[in-house]
Amino acid sequence: MGIFNKILGNASEVSPEQLNQKYSRLLIDGEHVELGFKLLRDTFMFTNKRLILIDVQGLTGSKQEYRSMPYKSISRFSLETAGTFDLDAELKIWISSENLPSVSKKFNKSINVYEVQKYLAQKVM
Repeated sequence: MGIFNKILGNASEVSPEQLNQKYSRLLIDGEHVELGFKLLRDTFMFTNKRLILIDVQGLTGSKQEYRSMPYKSISRFSLETAGTFDLDAELKIWISSENLPSVSKKFNKSINVYEVQKYLAQKVM
């Protein structure tokens, strides 16, 4: 099921230690990764200060876009849980007053999406 989830683009959890080490050059003093996820080649991580999205582009993956979203810029978010026949849950995040979500990520059933929602709520509210 792991390969199937990756093909569908469902996020799987990555340890904060691995992400802190790999992406330390992105983090400011006193910032550390608290929660992180990987999709195919892309990564998104919640730090104690912001949400960081890493979009790997191109065939070789040498080009990467790093998007930083401070928690204070997140105006709302939604969580759609996986149902009986669904394979995934989906998290959507809106920045400022945008009409469409800026971020939309799918999680496989192995991720406790309620914990992700709770974490985000604590940072945003």
